[in-house]
Amino acid sequence: MAEESLDLTVSRLGECRIPSPLSHVQFVNDDKRVLYHSDCGAIEAILKEDEGPPCFEMAGPREKIYFDSSKVKCGIVTCGGLCPGFNDVIRAVVLSLFHHYGVKTVFGFRYGFEGLSYKYGHPPVELTPDKVQAIHQQGGTILGTSRGPQDISEMVDTLERMNVNILFTIGGDGTLRGAQAISEEIEKRNLKIGVIGIPKTIDNDISYLQRSFGFLTAVSEATTTIYSAHSEAQGARNGIGLVKLMGRHSGFIAAFATLANSDVNFCLVPEVGFSMEGFLGALRKRLESRHHAVVVAAEGAGQDLMGTTGERDASGNIRLGDIGVFLKDEIKAYFKKAGIDVELKYIDPSYTIRSMPASPPDSAFCLMLGHNAVHAAMAGRTNMVVGYWRDEFTHVPVSAAVSERKQIDPRDKLWTAVLSSTGQPRDMG
Repeated sequence: MAEESLDLTVSRLGECRIPSPLSHVQFVNDDKRVLYHSDCGAIEAILKEDEGPPCFEMAGPREKIYFDSSKVKCGIVTCGGLCPGFNDVIRAVVLSLFHHYGVKTVFGFRYGFEGLSYKYGHPPVELTPDKVQAIHQQGGTILGTSRGPQDISEMVDTLERMNVNILFTIGGDGTLRGAQAISEEIEKRNLKIGVIGIPKTIDNDISYLQRSFGFLTAVSEATTTIYSAHSEAQGARNGIGLVKLMGRHSGFIAAFATLANSDVNFCLVPEVGFSMEGFLGALRKRLESRHHAVVVAAEGAGQDLMGTTGERDASGNIRLGDIGVFLKDEIKAYFKKAGIDVELKYIDPSYTIRSMPASPPDSAFCLMLGHNAVHAAMAGRTNMVVGYWRDEFTHVPVSAAVSERKQIDPRDKLWTAVLSSTGQPRDMG
């Protein structure tokens, strides 16, 4: 989809007529917008074609709301893999509903979308301020999570049967696609139920979002792991520290962790191909000159080098080959054949990182995401995700958010900075 023709219109359940119960806040007018482009040249080119530049609706509390707070019932569901900040977002949504709007009934649906299906028999949990008071201090999600689709009709039946007016879905692109399908079924039935997505992807790969929660924590913890790998590498002659990080299709964690630690010599990401011959040759030159090296690989890097089965997981994602183990074996075999002794230490901190509590910057981000999700929901928005763009919180239609995957552009400033930091060859085959 061309950026110039991108439709960023957010769906609404109806006209907002009820005065907001909020006071002493700065209300946001519905016509407030956040420009998609920051480049003046791009905006001028669009304006010459008599079209307005693409803009996001700005998030924030509205002076008039759609739902009567005294009658609203809400639901929260968490889906996909674990991610730092899950509990922070749950807590922020619950506390904002109770204390900002006076909503008294909030259900937590257990184990992802399974909790909305009668087949599994997961009873919902009633969430109160007391119940969520300290959950931000622990990792994971108190609601549990799962992967994979469920029957859309059954899920909407549950919402209708329980008189749920607003559903908050916390998850990545698969969860957002599920939220979109739920919204479409709700519309078919002419129901007035809002569906608000809160973006959870530790890989930071959702389109039209500058950042998603969990990403900063992942980069911070990955950097600590890289310090350890560098110490191990420096402590041995021809020492190699190999770190595998998260990033199935997008290498943002690997790239930013590399920039945060200038000791990385090779950063391998899914967006930039390489050959084993090119990589191993460059690694050998590094050892010959400096006698130690640190290699960081995103989990989706180098998949074309390994034989894969084509199998898919519960979410429909192709099961990846293990690039960390593959590189470890290939590096050892190469240097053994060359008659060069190396000392290789391999570290995979993925499950440790994703199950941690959020870092302070991420916690603050989660709080604001949760608050803005509640403001959007109470103002009757639906089929949308709370975004963050140009340092402003925004409303993004789910259709745009899932239209394509956000990835590193090998020609942009980020990858150029990685190459400058590592000194690795731009082309490794």
